Amino acid sequence: MGGDGDRCSEGGCRPDVVRQKRLFKSQLSECLVQLACSHRHCAFPLNRNELCIWNTETAQPLCLSGHHYSISAVSFGSKTNPLLVCSASRERVIVWNLDECTQKVEEGLTPRGTIIGTLLGMVLHVRFNPDDQQVAVCAGNRIYMLSAKNEGILAELDGHMGPVTAAEFCTWEKSMLVSVSEDRTFKVWDYSTGQLMYQSGVLTTFPLLSLLIDEENKQIITGCAEGQLWIFSLISDHNYRCVALINLKKEQEKFCNKVWKSGKEIGEGQNTSKLCKTNNRRPEGSVESSLPILLIEHCDFLGCFHNEQNISSALNTTYFWIGSSTGLLIINLANFELEGFLSYKDYSDLSIRFAGSCALTQKAVNGKILCLINSMFEDMIAVLEVNLAALVRTQQSDFLLCQNENSLSVIARYSLLTNSPLSKGLKKNLKEPSSKTLGVKSTVKDQPLVFHNKIKSSGYTAAPQMTMFSLNNNLKKNEVSKWKMTCKRKNKEYPLKSYPPIKYEREISVTCKPTPVCCIQYSGDGEMLACGLADKAVLIFNSNLTDTCNVFSGHDGAVNCGWSHDKKWLVSASEDRTLRVWSVRKNEPALILGKEKFHKTVRFAQFYFIDAFILLCCGAEFHLLSLHLDTTKDDLKRYKQRSVCKLVQKFPMASTMEITSLSAVNDFYSYIVLTAGSNRALEVFDLNAGCSTAVITEAHTRSVHQICQNKGSSFSTQQPEAYNLFMTTAAGDGIKLWDLRTLRCERRFEGHSSRCYPCGIAVSPCGRFIASGSDDKYAYIYEMRSSTFSHKVGGHTESVINVTFNPSSPQLTTATLDGKLRLFLP
Repeated sequence: MGGDGDRCSEGGCRPDVVRQKRLFKSQLSECLVQLACSHRHCAFPLNRNELCIWNTETAQPLCLSGHHYSISAVSFGSKTNPLLVCSASRERVIVWNLDECTQKVEEGLTPRGTIIGTLLGMVLHVRFNPDDQQVAVCAGNRIYMLSAKNEGILAELDGHMGPVTAAEFCTWEKSMLVSVSEDRTFKVWDYSTGQLMYQSGVLTTFPLLSLLIDEENKQIITGCAEGQLWIFSLISDHNYRCVALINLKKEQEKFCNKVWKSGKEIGEGQNTSKLCKTNNRRPEGSVESSLPILLIEHCDFLGCFHNEQNISSALNTTYFWIGSSTGLLIINLANFELEGFLSYKDYSDLSIRFAGSCALTQKAVNGKILCLINSMFEDMIAVLEVNLAALVRTQQSDFLLCQNENSLSVIARYSLLTNSPLSKGLKKNLKEPSSKTLGVKSTVKDQPLVFHNKIKSSGYTAAPQMTMFSLNNNLKKNEVSKWKMTCKRKNKEYPLKSYPPIKYEREISVTCKPTPVCCIQYSGDGEMLACGLADKAVLIFNSNLTDTCNVFSGHDGAVNCGWSHDKKWLVSASEDRTLRVWSVRKNEPALILGKEKFHKTVRFAQFYFIDAFILLCCGAEFHLLSLHLDTTKDDLKRYKQRSVCKLVQKFPMASTMEITSLSAVNDFYSYIVLTAGSNRALEVFDLNAGCSTAVITEAHTRSVHQICQNKGSSFSTQQPEAYNLFMTTAAGDGIKLWDLRTLRCERRFEGHSSRCYPCGIAVSPCGRFIASGSDDKYAYIYEMRSSTFSHKVGGHTESVINVTFNPSSPQLTTATLDGKLRLFLP
């Protein structure tokens, strides 16, 4: 008996999202049952001890008999020719060849399977190995390795303290098996020898129910009865470290709030789930329901969107189905967020509201996947057809955002508007300095003291008695080598395929006593490194940390600083509510903006629009300043400042008390400015239009303390789309990678510790690596396409609070809380 889900009650859902293809009436088993789905078949127990194989193409069931007790676990083989299926009960384990069984039924004979195990006890899970030669049978606290061809126990894996609920084979490591149990641990086995390779600690207070091995990312994913999902790395040198812990209850609530808000903005005509239309507040006196993770399965996302055009770049990542008792969830393994949620109770034509078990097909057919569920309370098993594209389309209007001409871009794609604040600032509205104000002493050409031709001059205009521009052979060897290295560095390109800089090279202390380093930044040519200190000073070192080039003092508070595009100027902002612009070659500031200009602390300042402007944060707004720098001196007015700075416009950030971070590109023309506020939001400003263009609410669980854009460098070239990527970090909430075109979090990076101090981040000029500081005295390096760190560099004596990459060569410099800089090379 089947029901076609052609309509939904109350108009709360779309009919093309899910359809019930077939409904089977069957007596319930004594326990939760492991169901199975393959490309064209679904397998499940029928009337307790019969095995039903339902062909999805012919819609014909094949019933197989051979068990005397209730079937508790079913699984298909890894290969399709021949297609094997294993069924298990407490008294026997049977392997069936479906081709042979179908042929015998057509001949009018009774099909028989191969009994490979007897009297193993209550079986909760069975799984074929990759070549279908062995079967792992989870019975009680043990895992039995059985031959798939005849009866016999090849190995017995004993070590769990509770019933084993799931086991999976590792496809890239020979003889590796991973298992989870009700004892709340997972174990890694060498099933060929029966040896235990790794045993985890107790992960949770609830039993672990499901398990999946992600072959692409080399990770294991396990879920418990309370809706928590763990991801561990199986890479050989990662020591099974935890990559992420996901609370699906919180993610589901956050996702539904997001869908509800987006539906409210575009009107109630948008079809969204009824669950997502509520405010997710439980009625008083109600009981909070659990979210058991019954199944974790691969999601054929690209297959389901094969007819979509201009889909977002998020489709290049890995997605998984999460099966629970109330519905199906889609999890993004890059950013650990939900992409869709299907609730069974939202669709009136579905006969089952609460599932006891479920199974899903890995591959999509015509953009649809099959879902097999059995009822938790009734004698029913249903086959559902789910349209993933329709589900995502109804719940996330921004997921299929087309990358059209209206999407945001860091690179300026059109000319300045006439009424743009940038146009106003670029106009020559500043008074051009005259020759008098420039302090020029004379414009008269130098001449001899006596002008008569017949009288010999005193010699002031005679050629000097020396050879001009002669080669100086008295240079020291280290000076020659330094000059050669400088020339070589200026001519070479950044190596795009270099190893990450993890080899320790040198360490220096910036001051005599421990002083936190507030910021570090290389100049655009990679020759100098500027350090803003908490002791009110700015230091400039050479790139190898072997010499101090300059020291700037004058602030009365902790200092942040940034380089100009031409490498000649340095801007510094301090807690003393002042801003200063320094010439790299002089110790005196070329420009000072005092306390009378700012009502609050100037948290951050940088050059913008290829040094045409300065951006700075002050309270809940940032200022756009145009400037003209002049370092010449008039002997009569020596102390008068000749540099001129003018406020162009102030831009307030909405609904926040303070801007906590700001970022904009200065290496090329860009209209985009990114800000983060104390309200945990991100806001995007288009300074060509002179307004805010987008807001991302609740970007992190805490306020963002740094925004880091993928700016590249003049020594490396990236794809134009790569410059639209930027990172954010917040204390205790890891690093998030965002795409400006979609305003979506594309990936999360977890593994470092940043709970006590706001630790800085940096992206390499090639765009392949992300570096982060950490509380545990290490610096962590992530690869852009992996959510877990690839390397961590140590040797620090205190928390690493700032990191930076050299734009011209593979160098990483770290700064610590006690004022030490460490240089690392590949």
